[in-house]
Amino acid sequence: MRGVLIGVVGAVAVLGVAAAVAVPEAKEWYEGRHEQTSAYATGKEAKEERESVPRWLPDDAASVEYAMKTTGGERILKATLSDGGLPARCEPLDGGSGPAPAPEISASWFPSGVASSAKGRCGSYYVSLENHTLYAWQTNDDWVEGNRRSTQ
Repeated sequence: MRGVLIGVVGAVAVLGVAAAVAVPEAKEWYEGRHEQTSAYATGKEAKEERESVPRWLPDDAASVEYAMKTTGGERILKATLSDGGLPARCEPLDGGSGPAPAPEISASWFPSGVASSAKGRCGSYYVSLENHTLYAWQTNDDWVEGNRRSTQ
């Protein structure tokens, strides 16, 4: 009987260690499985390769990084702009619109805290500029609202 008890306790201990290792990895896989990240040489290439890349992105934008969730409208984008200004189809944020919401997706190349430096809106995206680098993000709510308006 004592041998069986030791065997059961040993099996439970092994299973506990395996669960402690496997559960966090499974959670990370589950949370990240609906995210896609891509890199493109130019804005033109990005728009040709992926329909969800915003059309307002200039064709001559360089070093485009793009991440999206496939289960909703969360998007982030980073690109180098030749002139360092907002793209033509974008508008500066007005002071009465309140702070920009934080991005709902992250990537190593996208800075945290970027919402506090939002400079404008390009369609349903918020945008921030640092020198010639454009950071843009779209929340799921803005994506839903944009789709609702386009179907009316």
